[in-house]
Amino acid sequence: MRTDAVRGHLDGILLAVLEPGPLHGYAIITAVQRRSGGVLELRTGTIYPALQRLERLGLLRSHWDAVGERRRRCYALTDAGRAALTEERSAWREFTAAIGAVLDPATPGAAGGPAAGLAT
Repeated sequence: MRTDAVRGHLDGILLAVLEPGPLHGYAIITAVQRRSGGVLELRTGTIYPALQRLERLGLLRSHWDAVGERRRRCYALTDAGRAALTEERSAWREFTAAIGAVLDPATPGAAGGPAAGLAT
């Protein structure tokens, strides 16, 4: 899938995969890939700046987690992040309904369909 197609929805995608609980960067990438059936492949250069921005906005919080000798940064939703995710989902439903109505219109002649409102 084109990266620019995802760009406008990246915040919602990241918030959604963090909804079940905290994850580190690579686990976020893996979760997006798994949940999208392999269609969405985000790169570290895409998600880390977005995660940092979401944290600055107060939608995420992070902490360092030690795994053996390695440290990794884990991200979790804040209450504001949960509220933002609810808003993102609502906006997404509106957006997909509007695009769906254009790309896959109702039967011609049906209320709201392509022939509705045409003079004969």
